[in-house]
Amino acid sequence: MTETVPVRTLRANAAAYLRRAEGGERIVVTSGGRPVAQLGPLDPGDDAPTIEDLAARGLVVPARRPDRPPPDVRLDPWPGSRLDRIVGEVRS
Repeated sequence: MTETVPVRTLRANAAAYLRRAEGGERIVVTSGGRPVAQLGPLDPGDDAPTIEDLAARGLVVPARRPDRPPPDVRLDPWPGSRLDRIVGEVRS
């Protein structure tokens, strides 16, 4: 049976709900009374893909020179900053 829990209750009792999910239960999280997420056990084989997996599927382009360290760039984004502008600054 799936339990429904408001996000506020989940926040207050996160550790307990995580233990239940680890034990196999599925919990539907609601916000404002509508379902927004599901908490439950991982399915076998749900491991995060590696860069090699993503590159093989054409979703990322691997580094051309992986032996070269990344540039020493310090970003100081501020709230509301646009990612495209930050990337543009790094690339310039």
